[in-house]
Amino acid sequence: MWVLGVMALAGWILLTATGFWRCDQTSDKPAPFTPARWPSVVAVVPARNEGDVIARSLASLAAQDYAGPFRIVLVDDNSDDGTGTLARAAAPRIEVLTGAALPAGWTGKLWALNQGLAAAGTPEYLWLTDADIEHLPGTLTRLVSIAKGEDRRLVSFMARLHCEGWAEAALVPAFIWFFMMLYPFNWVNRRGPVAGAAGGCVLVERTALEAAGGIAAMRGALIDDCTLGRMIKKQGSIWLGLTTLSRSIRPYAGAREIGAMIARSAYAQLRYNPALLVLCVAGLALLFAVPWVLLLAGHGWTQGLGGASVAIMMFIYQPILFFYHRRPMWAMALPVIAAFYVGCTLWSALAYYRGRGGMWKGRAQASRKAPTR
Repeated sequence: MWVLGVMALAGWILLTATGFWRCDQTSDKPAPFTPARWPSVVAVVPARNEGDVIARSLASLAAQDYAGPFRIVLVDDNSDDGTGTLARAAAPRIEVLTGAALPAGWTGKLWALNQGLAAAGTPEYLWLTDADIEHLPGTLTRLVSIAKGEDRRLVSFMARLHCEGWAEAALVPAFIWFFMMLYPFNWVNRRGPVAGAAGGCVLVERTALEAAGGIAAMRGALIDDCTLGRMIKKQGSIWLGLTTLSRSIRPYAGAREIGAMIARSAYAQLRYNPALLVLCVAGLALLFAVPWVLLLAGHGWTQGLGGASVAIMMFIYQPILFFYHRRPMWAMALPVIAAFYVGCTLWSALAYYRGRGGMWKGRAQASRKAPTR
């Protein structure tokens, strides 16, 4: 057992060394910058069955205090809950398009974005934002300030997710923490191959997007935000950080709804590869289960190794708990939370093999590929 203890401790030491957990990449950290001329921006909002939140989201876009030319285009992606009608009533100056039928090979969100970009014309920047995100009035100004001040081709804010009930308190900070573990923001924001973005709030330079092949180049991507980040980083530097300026206004009904959100793309993250699935499950067990087993049931060196891993685990979880205003002792639940995420990943794989992968708003967007010969 001591071998597993050494492996687990080594894993936590390596993860700590990446600095992913510090939460020091935030929208208020880059120095404010005022360009000589504020560039033109068009916000493009894909929306499918967002009737319960669309008015509030669009109102926040219409209330931006941006000093440059700014338009808003919403694409109603075949909603059946009156989203388009509600959007037109929410803010008359917002352009609302009725989306065309979804063609084969495209995910719904990307097809809607593609249509919105076609209607956007030739602004200097495109602001891609989800219909369930509310932005404080200075959000766009801050996005452009970072883009121009630091010469970034893409700037993305990880919107603050709804985190009120017990299920959200347990699972939402962990969702962001695991995302940062996979895509360390401090690594994304410097030179190197690591790239990522958060799809709820992305400002991208239009010419860089066109040079990367446009939305069509990623039309089937299920994890579209990180795919976009990789594409744009080939064109120049990008920036990703936490924010309190943008926040999700859609609460999660409970653990099952959060699980469905995770399962939508979990197996896609593993490239639909069974071997990677096995390694993922084994890795999470090693990092989150083994230390506690050794701490509670081990003796001597093995117990010490388990205790050291648990101490590191709980310590590096504190910054994200602080960001979400959650109690420090939620870190004690990490083994259970990790087990939940393992279950969601297995659920994602099962749905994929059943032809129901990538389920979103009634669409299964990750179909099982035919085996190669």
